[in-house]
Amino acid sequence: MHKVELSYLLSPERGKDALIRNPLMDLLHAVREQGSISKAARALDLSYRHVWGALKKWEQTLGRTLIVWDKGQRAQLTEFGEKLLWAERQAQARLAPQIEALRGDIERAFSTAFDDDAHVLTLYASHDAALSALRDEAATRRLHLDIRFMGSVDAIAALNSGRCMMAGFHTLDRPGTSTLAARTYRNLLKPGQHKLIGFAHRSQGLIVAKGNPRRIRQLADMQQPGLRYINRAEGTGTRVLLDELLAQDGLDAGSLRGYDTQEPSHTAVAQAVASGAADAGLGIEAAARDKGLDFVPLVQERYHLVCLKSALPQAPVQALLAELQSAAWQNTLTGLPGYSGERAQSGQVLSLRAMLPWWNYRKTKTSRS
Repeated sequence: MHKVELSYLLSPERGKDALIRNPLMDLLHAVREQGSISKAARALDLSYRHVWGALKKWEQTLGRTLIVWDKGQRAQLTEFGEKLLWAERQAQARLAPQIEALRGDIERAFSTAFDDDAHVLTLYASHDAALSALRDEAATRRLHLDIRFMGSVDAIAALNSGRCMMAGFHTLDRPGTSTLAARTYRNLLKPGQHKLIGFAHRSQGLIVAKGNPRRIRQLADMQQPGLRYINRAEGTGTRVLLDELLAQDGLDAGSLRGYDTQEPSHTAVAQAVASGAADAGLGIEAAARDKGLDFVPLVQERYHLVCLKSALPQAPVQALLAELQSAAWQNTLTGLPGYSGERAQSGQVLSLRAMLPWWNYRKTKTSRS
């Protein structure tokens, strides 16, 4: 059975009807009405050669003959050609309302591209509940965030390779100069090349079952026999944070049963706990509360946005900064479980060296002997 493919055209004005047209049907209809290929070509304002070639190409594609004629006789459609026209009429009659609705949806989507006051910003980012809320809220003010969630490392790499305008990642509130986060992000972010933008201040901790029946209070508790941990993928900011906390507590990754079991987002970790597939996993409080679970806070962290210095004055970035600084967004952020709007510095361009103090250009002086 042959498959159907749909396409659309962009034009200043709508056509005379709402149908999805296929040029073959126009050719067949013209031949049937005119009785010859030459007259059909004139009716369609096309050359004889074009119509003849198109019909032969369609016959080859469909594996069926479309037109027959004898010398001195009118050209006629084969039974297959007639059935094609019949099927097309039936489909158009049944689907006309859906086709009109689909065309309206496509027109509304493309209206953004022709609206000089609307902006689209491509953002690759570590998974975050506040970003999802921001996307919904900003869209009402014609700022459309094209967000693709992925690991923090991959998001910044995408920014540096030009695949997005902005990236989102997170670190401890005050990361040390010798932390795993410093080793992970130091070579990806450069003062003078990147601009850091405040976004959110949030809690990360252990997502546990409602009522915390296993009495899990800290990461070390996960070493108890029978407890199952659910992890995030390597390269995610939460995985970096977990490995950092394990090192701080002198714990070995191998002591966590389930360390190699991975989920792609905070929501997926919460779902794994809610379904009983795991007893705990590191994540954000908003994901835990959304699934009706309990949350054991462990650390405070900042969620940063970052763009190239050259992108900062561009209209989509400036529109985002204005949105982040708005009172409406501050209220939304404060209302999310585990987020603090007061310390977030949302929309403020921050010093990369101050917030992520990992660069030291001072050379140690050596005395001459």
